[in-house]
Amino acid sequence: MISHRRKSLPSSLAALRRAAAGCEACELYRCGTQTVFGEGPKHATFFFVGEQPGAQEDRTGRPFVGPSGVLLRRALREAEIDERDSYVTNAVKHFRWTLRGTRKLHQSPLIRHIKACHPWLIAELEQVHPEMLIGLGATAAYALLGKRVKLGSVRGQVLSSEQGIKTILTVHPSSLLRIPEPEARHQAYRRFVSDLKLARQAVEKRKAG
Repeated sequence: MISHRRKSLPSSLAALRRAAAGCEACELYRCGTQTVFGEGPKHATFFFVGEQPGAQEDRTGRPFVGPSGVLLRRALREAEIDERDSYVTNAVKHFRWTLRGTRKLHQSPLIRHIKACHPWLIAELEQVHPEMLIGLGATAAYALLGKRVKLGSVRGQVLSSEQGIKTILTVHPSSLLRIPEPEARHQAYRRFVSDLKLARQAVEKRKAG
C-alpha cells in the first residue's frame, strides 16, 4: 500500500501545477527538463493515468502530446468519450531516461519514484473528483491500487481504487505502438478501444441508476 501521508498542498489545480514545478521529492527532477503535470477540466468524468512523461512531454511540459497521446485521442473518439470531459496525467511527473549516444531513451520509473509522486496524484484526484479512473499500464495500476497486479488478469473488470473510485485498467498506448505486426497491432488497438468503451458504459450505467 502506498502511504498517503503528505504535507499540505494547494487547493486548486493551477496552484498545484505551480507547486509541482519545484518538486524535488526524488532524484528525477535532475533528469527531466521540467515537471509534467496533469491537464483537463476540474470535475472531469474520466481521469486517465499513464506512466510518466516521454521525450516530447518533457520538452513541452504537457502530458500525452507525443505519439501515445495521438493514439489515445483517436481511441477516445472511437470509444465515444469526450476529450473535453477527460483529465490526463501520469503516475510519475518527470521523465526518466537513459542516454544512448545523443538520444534520451525511456526508462521505466521505480517504485520509489511512484511513491514520491503519489501525493501529487492524490491531490489531483481530490480536485477533479472523477467518476471513473482509467489506468494505462502497470505503473499506473500500482499507483491507483497501491499494489502490483497482472494487467491480463484484471482487464475487462471494473475495480475500485484505494480511494474507492471505480477503476478500469488497460495497457498504455505506447505498448500498441511497439507491436511490429500490423494485424496484431490492429487487434490490440481494438481491445484497447473496448476497454475504454467499458469505462464509458460503466459511467452511463451508474448515471442511469
